[in-house]
Amino acid sequence: MILKQKNGISFYQFPNFSGFSDIWHGVFTRNFGHSKGAFRSLNISFGVGDDDINVELNRKTISQCVSGKEIVYLKQVHGTEILTFPQSDRTAEKERERPYVADGMITDIPGKFLLTQVADCQSVLMYDPVRRVVANVHSGWRGSIKNIIGRTIQTMKNKFSCTASHIIAGIGPSLGPCCAEFILYRNEIPSKFWTYKKGADHFDFWSISRDQLCESGVVQKNIYSSNVCTKCNTDAFFSYRGENTTGRFAAVIGLQ
Repeated sequence: MILKQKNGISFYQFPNFSGFSDIWHGVFTRNFGHSKGAFRSLNISFGVGDDDINVELNRKTISQCVSGKEIVYLKQVHGTEILTFPQSDRTAEKERERPYVADGMITDIPGKFLLTQVADCQSVLMYDPVRRVVANVHSGWRGSIKNIIGRTIQTMKNKFSCTASHIIAGIGPSLGPCCAEFILYRNEIPSKFWTYKKGADHFDFWSISRDQLCESGVVQKNIYSSNVCTKCNTDAFFSYRGENTTGRFAAVIGLQ
């Protein structure tokens, strides 16, 4: 990933997105924020035990990095609900109840930035440069089993007329196969995923996501996986597996 800086804040970008000037995206670290203790320091999630004032300040910091544009936050529930924000139907957005409860978002509206909050789960950012559509997916192990990535791509096809082979995708820092231990995997993970098992009880969810992208029609060369394990890098990223009480870092994408 490419390390960038704006307004004194560091974040990462996917190299396969770098040639597209009509989008902005960033995977932020846990640093350069206002939170203290276990939530040090750029925690952008309410409800994890952090001081709400610090979370508000941290969200303002993220907003300043995306030039004050609108940012859509979700109440993530490890489900398969995908919200769409099409230019053609802004009335539906106004009628939706808040907070937004979902684990994936898609839009073709310039200036509307989509954000997922992560601390071991995968943020999967997608962009169709032909249809000018962006998506952001929160995929933990439950989301992987339910194939929220495939569901998101199907929604991009159905509601935005996207073609999967045009989609560019990036898989953010998340729990790697080195640390994704599932002692009770026989009860938690369906047997069709056991081919992704590493050793006795570790799983490679990065490979699962790559394969789900490809199975949905995304071209292998258009996929970039950061291959950065959050639990192994708690100096840079929040990790629930590594710290238990911790914050959430931000992954953002939007059309300029």
